[in-house]
Amino acid sequence: RVACRKLGLPVVEPDMARWRAMVEKIHGVHRHVTIALVGKYTGLHDAYLSVVESLFHAGTACDAEVTIRWVDSETLTPENVEQMLAGCGGVLVPGGFGDRGIEGMILAAQYAREHQVPYLGICLGMQIAVIEFARHVVGWADAHSAEFTAMTAHPVIDLMSDQVGVTAKGGTMRLGAYPCKVVSRGSRTYQAYGAEEISERHRHRYEFNNEYRDALTQAGLELAGLSPDGRLVEIVELPGHPWFVGVQFHPELKSRPNKAHPLFRAFIAAAKENRSC
Repeated sequence: RVACRKLGLPVVEPDMARWRAMVEKIHGVHRHVTIALVGKYTGLHDAYLSVVESLFHAGTACDAEVTIRWVDSETLTPENVEQMLAGCGGVLVPGGFGDRGIEGMILAAQYAREHQVPYLGICLGMQIAVIEFARHVVGWADAHSAEFTAMTAHPVIDLMSDQVGVTAKGGTMRLGAYPCKVVSRGSRTYQAYGAEEISERHRHRYEFNNEYRDALTQAGLELAGLSPDGRLVEIVELPGHPWFVGVQFHPELKSRPNKAHPLFRAFIAAAKENRSC
């Protein structure tokens, strides 16, 4: 009222109906699901605040309370991965930079793939899923990202071609909103969005290496989303898996309390149905 009076605007009673309905829905959830958030910055939860809020939005939309199990990827080993992730309805690997904790993330993606646990990989998490698939399904034990090592013979994730030789990283990443074409109407991505053309926000330099497209797709990896010109891989999926999606972009940046992002909503819906949790 004070602001309206100062600005010379009429004071009207706000319509709070939708807000009250949302609050009632938040307090009235009937189900519960635990999501393992596997990352390298778990010691500072605010580093993943947008992801956490997006999971909360999706839980409300799916009539479920979401509990996050914070898993430091540096602590994951082949010996403890099952213990650390057991009972979780889904596994989420978020974005990040640098090689710290990468092997633990790869273990988490492998666990989700092999145990049929719903998986959502965001940016780095999508690249992790590609590396894991290349190592353990295709059989390239040294498969990796060129961001983390120059020693691999199979850099399935590599610099964008127009960034090779660029050393000033700050202003050279693929930033902001970019369009994406959802390739298959049968994909989990299309089921989530219900659209063939989407737009999402990006922040990265490294991409799916197109030199390995044929080998990876022949082994069963689906390229579910591409840039409109077909040059860049935006989304990967695993057909036959209950729900396994990796996206190069950051869907958490477009989620809202009363409008959960389609991918997060679909991920939580799949996690609710996971019978292993």
